[in-house]
Amino acid sequence: MKLVSWNVNGIRAVMNKGFMDFFNEVNSDIVALQETKMQEGQLELNLEGYNQYWNYAEKKGYSGTAVFTKIKPINVTYGLGIEEHDKEGRIITLEFDNFYFVNCYTPNSKRELERLDYRQVWEDEVRKYLTTLDKKKPVIYCGDLNVAHEEIDLKNPNTNHHSAGFTDEERNKMSELLNSGFVDTYRYMYPDKEGAYTWWSYMFKAREKDIGWRIDYFITSDSIKDKIVDSKIHKDVFGSDHCPIELDIDM
Repeated sequence: MKLVSWNVNGIRAVMNKGFMDFFNEVNSDIVALQETKMQEGQLELNLEGYNQYWNYAEKKGYSGTAVFTKIKPINVTYGLGIEEHDKEGRIITLEFDNFYFVNCYTPNSKRELERLDYRQVWEDEVRKYLTTLDKKKPVIYCGDLNVAHEEIDLKNPNTNHHSAGFTDEERNKMSELLNSGFVDTYRYMYPDKEGAYTWWSYMFKAREKDIGWRIDYFITSDSIKDKIVDSKIHKDVFGSDHCPIELDIDM
């Protein structure tokens, strides 16, 4: 089974930058998108053979997620079921016969860390949600999780310890999640691989110089880690400030 996740930074914009070429070429069983930045009815996507599920933010042109799947799910839910967290269209959960698939766009703590306190609450609720699902059947959790977990996961760790996405608080929350029965599939496959980035700033020619961060993930329940075939980063795919990531897993 091939799964793909991509923060497209605006689905309508990326449609003009080769999205369909990549989509058709990768031919994934499930595609999860984050930061779709649109409302219902703003884009008519004809994806033959795929069921489409969208979660829109209340605020126009902001956040949002989508999942396109060849396999019809048993059930689909939107958000965490907590009003405070469900206004920004950040989570879609698909239930299949033998696993849950959770697509997430984690809130950014922002430049002055003005959302860091909220982010801590969010992380605790998401972890509680995922561990509850995991008691029923294994979980595949993916998306732009807005954190570089370890120093190896960004080009310049020393100068970023107080930057959104690399604060001790955010990194500790990722550790808590992994320690509660989950595995970061990329690091499971490639524990020491450097230069494995999924996001680059639009400033200072960061992508050209490969000054990046790995903040997009496929995370699975520990119980299915032996089913992981490969975890990939498609650095050569452009169109967004993030690149797509892929999980190949024998489910």
